[in-house]
Amino acid sequence: MPIQIKELAFIFHPVTDVARARKFYEGLLGLKPGVQVEFAPGQWWVEFDIAGQALAISNAIPGTKSESLVLEVVSFDETLKTLREAGVPLVGEVMEFPVCRLCKIKDPDGNEIGLHERKDR
Repeated sequence: MPIQIKELAFIFHPVTDVARARKFYEGLLGLKPGVQVEFAPGQWWVEFDIAGQALAISNAIPGTKSESLVLEVVSFDETLKTLREAGVPLVGEVMEFPVCRLCKIKDPDGNEIGLHERKDR
């Protein structure tokens, strides 16, 4: 059975300097910040709502060098089961955050795709 995708969760852009990035996204592009989480001192996750979709910027995920597509799944546990049954390896470990769970896989061309479930739903 295929994984059930609910919606686009967010597009993620890694940044090195959050203040500089916010000046660009908020100041130049006029985007309004929504969710803002400081995971550790100076390590931020900031989301901007664009027509009901989220663009996230962060410097809090080490080793992330390029943007990522992240899809919201109906059931994270079922998604993991389906991935295991299909022999699809995860890129790294499952990530647990206070508000969500996330894992990464690669498509046939090596592009990383995040599979995500919010805990509040």
